[in-house]
Amino acid sequence: MIVNVQEARYLHDYRVWLKFNTGESGEVDLHDMIFKYKVAAPLRDATQFAQFKLDAWPTLAWDCGFDVSPETLYERATGKIIEWLQ
Repeated sequence: MIVNVQEARYLHDYRVWLKFNTGESGEVDLHDMIFKYKVAAPLRDATQFAQFKLDAWPTLAWDCGFDVSPETLYERATGKIIEWLQ
């Protein structure tokens, strides 16, 4: 299954609502990732975090160079495991 993000809306803090090409949707909290990776440091400012875009994959991406794979977002938002990633 190839998953991509069709729609994304900023909610608050480090939370985003996502709709996938599978028809499923859900919320993700990316706080842990933002504080884990050095490249994401600019996004610790929630104003900067809220300025994401959908890139060519499409998935969430920011101008600082940080992005999150659509598969990771899908698993976090739906709680479902994508088997081919295992």
